[in-house]
Amino acid sequence: MRSVLCLAASIVLLCGTTEAAAASEPKTNVVVILIDDLGWNDVGCYGSKYYRTPNIDRLASDGMRFTDGYAACNVCSPSRAAILTGKYPARLLLTQWLPSGRWNANKNRLREGRYLSNLPLEEVTIAEAMRESGYRTGFMGKWHLGTETYYYPEHQGFDINIAGRDYGAPGSYFYPFTGKWKIPTTGQTLHKKTPLAGKEGDYLVDRLAEEAENFIRDSADKPFFLMLSHYAVHAPLQGKRNKTARYEEIAANDRQGKPAYAAMVESVDDSVGRVMRILRELKLAERTLVIFTSDNGGFAKATSNSPLRANKGSNYEGGLRVPFIVRWPGKIKPGAVSAEPVIGMDLFPTILDATLLPPRPHQHVDGESLVPVLTGSGRLKRDAIYWHYPHYNQHPSAFPSGVIRAGDWKLIEAYETGRLSLFNLAADIGEKMDRSATEPAKVAELHTMLKSWRTEVGADPMKPNPEFTGGQE
Repeated sequence: MRSVLCLAASIVLLCGTTEAAAASEPKTNVVVILIDDLGWNDVGCYGSKYYRTPNIDRLASDGMRFTDGYAACNVCSPSRAAILTGKYPARLLLTQWLPSGRWNANKNRLREGRYLSNLPLEEVTIAEAMRESGYRTGFMGKWHLGTETYYYPEHQGFDINIAGRDYGAPGSYFYPFTGKWKIPTTGQTLHKKTPLAGKEGDYLVDRLAEEAENFIRDSADKPFFLMLSHYAVHAPLQGKRNKTARYEEIAANDRQGKPAYAAMVESVDDSVGRVMRILRELKLAERTLVIFTSDNGGFAKATSNSPLRANKGSNYEGGLRVPFIVRWPGKIKPGAVSAEPVIGMDLFPTILDATLLPPRPHQHVDGESLVPVLTGSGRLKRDAIYWHYPHYNQHPSAFPSGVIRAGDWKLIEAYETGRLSLFNLAADIGEKMDRSATEPAKVAELHTMLKSWRTEVGADPMKPNPEFTGGQE
C-alpha cells in the first residue's frame, strides 16, 4: 500500500512539474504582415524575375509557401474584415470596399447587395481574443474598416493604433502623407490628414517599419500580437527615387510592372527584413509566428498578374489569389510548399491554435486552423471555399458574381446574366478554357453548393434595378 501511495504521489508531483514547466514556457508571439494590392506573382518566391524581394523569399525558405492562397474578397475592406473575424464577408454583410460608390442608377442593371460601412463592434476580433489572453496588441498601417469615433483599431482589440484611419490609401507616401480624394458617393472632398508623425523626406513604408520595430522592442518581455498592415503597394504609385531609378533602367519589354510600383514592392520587402532583424536581435525569432499575405490581387495599372487571369476587383484568379507565407520555427519544415487552398478567414483559428489558446468556433465560424497542414500532421476538412461580390467596380474584368472553388474546380456565376463558367485550375491556371459545356454535371453540382452556401451565410442578393436605362440619361 505504501508503495502505491508513493507512486501516486510521484505521479501527482510529476504532473505538477510538467504543468508548471508548460506554464513557464514563453508564449508564441504573432506578427501578421498584410500588404495592400500585392499580386500573387509580385514576389520572387512566386516566380517573379523582376521584383526584388529577398526578405519575403527568405520567409518562404524558412517556412511554408502556399501556392493556392486566397483573399476573402477581390477588394480590400472585406478581406481585412475576414482576417480579423474569421468570417466570410457575406456572413458579415461587409462585401464592398468602403465607402464604395461606383454603382450607377442608370448604367447598372442590378441594385447592389447591402453592406455595412464598418466592422461591427459585436464581432470578437483576433486582436480582442489575443488581448484577453494576455497579449500586448498593436496595429499599424491601413485599417479601412470604419470611422474614427467608434470603429478604429483601438475599439477592436488593439492596445496601440498607429496610422490606422478610415480611408484606404494615403494622400502621399512621402511626409506629411497628406492629400485629398473626391468621394464617389457624395462628390465631397476628403482631406486626408497626417496619419503619423515624421519629418521631411520620410517614406510611409519605412515609418511603419520603424514603428513595428519600436513595438516589438517595447514588447520584448511579454507576449505580443502585431499586425503590420501596409498601405503599400496601393496607389498612388510613389516609390523612393533611388529605387525607382533602378527599375527605370530595365527595358520596358522586360518589366512586369511600373518602376514606381516595383520600388514600392522593394520597400515593403525592406520592411519585412527590418521586422525579422529586430526579432533576431532580441532573440524572439524562434518563438514568433510570422504570417505574410495580401488583401487582394494586383492592380491592373501597376503590375501584370500573368499567368493568372485579370486583376484586383475581379473574381478571376488574378483578383483573388495572393501570396500566403507562414514562418513558424520548429513546427514547419523549412522550404515547405503546400497546394492546399487556404483563405484569409483561416488566420484567426490558426493563430489561436498555434499559440495554444482555446478556439472560438462561434466567432471564426468560416475559418479552419492551418496547423495540421503547417506541421504535416493532416489536411483541412472543408470541401470548398466561396466568394460573394454583389457589387460593381471600375476595375478591368470585374462584374458582380459568386464563386466556388472545390478541389481543382472553380465555378463563377455572373449575377447580371446568370452565366455559369467552369474552370479546372490544375490544368488551366489562367482560366482560358470554360468547361461548362462539356462538364454539365460538375456545373450543376457546384452551382447547387454555391446557392446553398449563400443561403447558409445570409448573403444579401442583388435585385433588379428599376432605374436602369442602359446608360441613357
